[in-house]
Amino acid sequence: MTSDNAASNTLRDVDAYMFDSFGTTVDWFTTVTREVPRRSRGALAEGLLRSFAREWRQGYYAHVRAVNEGGDGSLNIDVAHRKILDEMLTTPRWSHLATVWDDRAREDLVKIWHDLDTYADSVPGLTALKQHGVVITLSNGSYRLLLDMAKNKRLPWDGIISTEFFGVYKPPPRLDRTKQAYLSAAYHIDVPPERVAMVAAHKWDLQGAAQAGLKTIYDTKEIRENMRSKAEGGEVDLVVKDFQELARLAAEVKKDAQ
Repeated sequence: MTSDNAASNTLRDVDAYMFDSFGTTVDWFTTVTREVPRRSRGALAEGLLRSFAREWRQGYYAHVRAVNEGGDGSLNIDVAHRKILDEMLTTPRWSHLATVWDDRAREDLVKIWHDLDTYADSVPGLTALKQHGVVITLSNGSYRLLLDMAKNKRLPWDGIISTEFFGVYKPPPRLDRTKQAYLSAAYHIDVPPERVAMVAAHKWDLQGAAQAGLKTIYDTKEIRENMRSKAEGGEVDLVVKDFQELARLAAEVKKDAQ
């Protein structure tokens, strides 16, 4: 439960809100598990849909780790998603799909990530929050992916920043290096890091933001980790149930400050 003191202490000096996209603003899992079978001509059994989606996403996390550790790999997420997909289709579990999806079909699968469903609170919450600060996304998605996603789903960002601009993915594991993504994003919106709040549904994202001196807000609409605010003995500045609660709290804090 969000305390008034925690909200006030966190939000009173915030001028900009920086949001994660995948799993925080948009629901990649629901979209991928719905859209992939539509393109599989019945070759992907229903019982394997969730496993396929999760393995594709786990491949992304492995790619991010490898690149951030200095390994080879593209910083364009479309290129990465295609490479991961191609590699999956060479494995015994998924090789039967290799003949189902030719080059053009695989490109179409990659484009699913450009049109992910938003969570119900995303658009109304962001729209309301814009009245109380700059609202941007900082994401590992490519700029074109994020642009398409915003246009397709009417996401009301004030700005879109891709980590591809900075030559690094958001963390982990090299927090000393990858915190530069957060600092660079703050620099480009001309807001000091301590007056920026990172909003995410992932512990690792908030840990990286905290290393860079940003405030941290955990979104619990899809509880993956037991995160608590610092006021409750946890490690993030604020915990909210969704974007709409955050917008309401920001409005209350700004009103009280007047």
